[in-house]
Amino acid sequence: MLRTDDFDYVLPQELIAQVPPERRGESRMLLLNASGPVDARFAELPDWVRAGDLLVLNDTRVMKARLFGHKPTGGQVECLVERVLSSNEALVHFRSSHSPRMGGSVLFEGGSRLVVLGREDALFHVRLESEVALTVLDWMEQRGQLPLPPYIERSPNAQDAERYQTVYAKEPGAVAAPTAGLHFDAEMLSRLKARGVAFASVTLHVGAGTFQPVRAEFVKDHVMHAEWYEIPEETVAAIAHTRARGGRVTAIGTTSLRALEAASASGTLVPGIGETRLFITPGYRFNTVDRLFTNFHLPRSTLLMLVSAFAGVAPIRAAYQHAIAQRYRFFSYGDAMLMDRQS
Repeated sequence: MLRTDDFDYVLPQELIAQVPPERRGESRMLLLNASGPVDARFAELPDWVRAGDLLVLNDTRVMKARLFGHKPTGGQVECLVERVLSSNEALVHFRSSHSPRMGGSVLFEGGSRLVVLGREDALFHVRLESEVALTVLDWMEQRGQLPLPPYIERSPNAQDAERYQTVYAKEPGAVAAPTAGLHFDAEMLSRLKARGVAFASVTLHVGAGTFQPVRAEFVKDHVMHAEWYEIPEETVAAIAHTRARGGRVTAIGTTSLRALEAASASGTLVPGIGETRLFITPGYRFNTVDRLFTNFHLPRSTLLMLVSAFAGVAPIRAAYQHAIAQRYRFFSYGDAMLMDRQS
C-alpha cells in the first residue's frame, strides 16, 4: 500500500515563489521524458510541441472569495466562499473562535449578512441577505479579496488581480487559480497556433481543498474533496479529431487533467456537467491525456500523487530533487514542468 510519506520532500522556504515573475511567461520549464529531466525555458514551449497537438485549458476564473465580517456579538469571522450554489446561496468556510450556529448570521460591511442554513461536511450552507439586491458573485466582487494561497505570506495587491488569473479566464467560480495557465500570454498562444497547435477548453472550479496535505498514513484512506466541472461538446470533438490525425492531448494543469479524466471514467470521454472526487494515484489508468504541463506541487499533496501517477513515482522524485538543486521556483507563482505520460 502507498504511504503518504512516499510523497514527501524537503523544500527550502526561499524556493516558494512569493511574487510572479516580472513578466508573464518569464519562467523556467523542466522537461520530463524517458531520458530524464532537461532544463529549459517556458519561452521555448513551441519547440516542444508538434503540429496537430491539442492543448486543453481550464477557463475557470478566480473569485474575490475571501471576506471579513463579524458575529452579532462582535467576534471576528473570516469567510471563504468555496462554491456558489445560486444567485443568493453558497457553500463557505468560516474561520472564527466558535463556528456560527444553524440560523445564526455573520455580518459584513455595507449592510449584508450571511445566514447559516446548514452544514455539508466542513462547509456551511449560507444565504446572502443585503439591504440592496446583490447576487453572491456581485457581493464578492464589491467586497471580497482575491484568496491567495496559504504559502504566499503577504496580502493580495493590485498586481495579483491580474497575475493570479489566466489570460483566458472566463467562468467565475474558483477559489484558487489553475496555476499552470498563469504562464501563458497572448503572444505565446499566438506562437503555438502558428506552430499548428489547436486549443480546447474545460471548466473546473478549483476548490480550497487543493492546498490541503494528505494527513492519512496510507494514501487509500484519504477522502478527496469535490470540485465542479464542465466538458463542452466542442472539446470532446476536438479531442476525437486530434486522436484521428495522430496528435497528442496535453492538459494545461492538473485541473484540466482531472476534468478530462473524470469525464472519461467509463473509458470514453463524454460532454456534460458533473462533480468529481477523482483521486488519481500511482496505478491509475489514464484514458484521455497524453502530456501534462503543470507547476511544482506541495509535499504530501494529492497533486503530487497525480503527477507521480502520470510520469512515474521515481521520475517525479528525481525531477523534484533536480529542481530543488537547480533552484527552481515552486508553487503557484513558480516555474513549470512539461511531462510525458509514463507508458
